[in-house]
Amino acid sequence: MPRKKGFVSEINVTPFVDVMMVLLIIFMVTAPMMDSGLDVDLPQAKQVDTLPSDAEHLVLTVREDGTLFLDTYEVPLEELEERLVALVKEKERALFLQADKAVPYGIVVDVMGRIKAAGIEKLGVVAMPSTEGAAAQSGAKASR
Repeated sequence: MPRKKGFVSEINVTPFVDVMMVLLIIFMVTAPMMDSGLDVDLPQAKQVDTLPSDAEHLVLTVREDGTLFLDTYEVPLEELEERLVALVKEKERALFLQADKAVPYGIVVDVMGRIKAAGIEKLGVVAMPSTEGAAAQSGAKASR
């Protein structure tokens, strides 16, 4: 007896899985590139350590116009202390401050005072390595 051909009642998920795998690979490749931080013209210093690579730290950025960003989210100056308590102090994370070199000293001091008022004792400051300091160090190594 010949078999009747009819509608297939099963769903073919192979194309769906293929598309999802491609999207997953694209996401895995592009996600690390999207976390580059905010663009700030940092001051230079002779001795600079690199930021830790773990995700357990936050970076507080002060831009040239005085706007504040906690990682990539803008924070008003009035709400800075309560956000720092909730996101840094209570979760025991490290905090790093990066400020544009054109920001007035008074604004940086005000921000640092608010960080201290939030109860954060350890604060890292982000800077670029000095070009003249690096040249002097390489010259000193070459003369040995």
